[in-house]
Amino acid sequence: MLLKQGTGAYYTGNYRNLFMEYGYKNEDIHARVEQTWEQLFYGDESTRIYFESGDDMGYLLDTGNIDVRTEGMSYGMMMAVQMDRKDFFDRIWKWTMTYMYMNEGENAGYFAWSCNTDGSRRSNGPAPDGEEYFALALFFASHRWGDGLAPFDYGNQARSLLHSCVHKGENNDGSPMWEPSNQLIKFIPNCDYSDPSYHLPHFYELFALWANPVDRIFWKKAADASRNYLKLSCHPVTGLAPEYAYYDGTPNDERGYGHFFSDSYRVAANIGLDSEWFGVDEWQHEEANRIQAFFAGIDPSDYRRYTIAGEPFDEKSLHPVGLLATNAMASLAAPAGPNAKESVDLLWNTPLRTGVRRYYDNCLYLFAMLALSGNFRMWMPAENHS
Repeated sequence: MLLKQGTGAYYTGNYRNLFMEYGYKNEDIHARVEQTWEQLFYGDESTRIYFESGDDMGYLLDTGNIDVRTEGMSYGMMMAVQMDRKDFFDRIWKWTMTYMYMNEGENAGYFAWSCNTDGSRRSNGPAPDGEEYFALALFFASHRWGDGLAPFDYGNQARSLLHSCVHKGENNDGSPMWEPSNQLIKFIPNCDYSDPSYHLPHFYELFALWANPVDRIFWKKAADASRNYLKLSCHPVTGLAPEYAYYDGTPNDERGYGHFFSDSYRVAANIGLDSEWFGVDEWQHEEANRIQAFFAGIDPSDYRRYTIAGEPFDEKSLHPVGLLATNAMASLAAPAGPNAKESVDLLWNTPLRTGVRRYYDNCLYLFAMLALSGNFRMWMPAENHS
């Protein structure tokens, strides 16, 4: 399947190392990425978020809620494949398949989004942001390391998961994770609204190449639909997006999630990585500039909940390090922007978060370190991908 020609790494094979372009030394950059990984996966009790379980499994802990989430497990797998750590990848994937995978009921084929550390489930509902990260991490693992015996037949597992995401509900067996009528990802399968930070058009472009052939046109449409949806849901002046939004992009505040808060932070990172990988959407350059301009001059200690128009609430941000990390990652969409280097410098000069709420911040922190150093890569199959 041919894609619209862009300027990103998919077409050029070149991944920008913005840290180096902004004057940091390559050896310092490499050391910082490795150090960040080490602290999250081997560090002391104030920094680590990965823990082993038995002889051959492991999990990432949401340290604020003391549970294991598909969000964190899928993030951990993506981190591991990017760092070429098959041992960690397989441990995390085996824990996920052992405890989170649902074999029966309306959510069969999906993963329970929250479990206790002993594997018992807190919920039998899935969260699509985990499924989409699982799928792409599995494809990358298949291409980087090759497939093994189930459940380590990574490519087959990814295709099976994506089949469920698209086709559930066709036989009255639950609900799909993408709305069939508009190809937009849902917040949860049985709802009729979305979460802008779930929209990963750069993932869907790759799903359109590697999913089951019958679904590839759907995924290409999903990539286009998500890029258009982000234009609707991000504020035209501030660039801020709500946590939840209706399919027309307007904020969904029915449960208090119509403002810019924790989930929303990921939008900037997703726009940066989509631009880095594919570079097909000029709007992303201005969007990155808007988000960075809004936060320019605000001390991270004073980050807050905001309306998408930018009015602050008294409530402080729960994850200020995560927010500054994603704002830095947006620089990939506008490297010459007026606040791009300043945003990256802020990340470089900010240490990993320690303490109770470190999990979400530090996942976003490592992703930003990988992306800004040119190490958040598309692992392609051996054959020509064009």
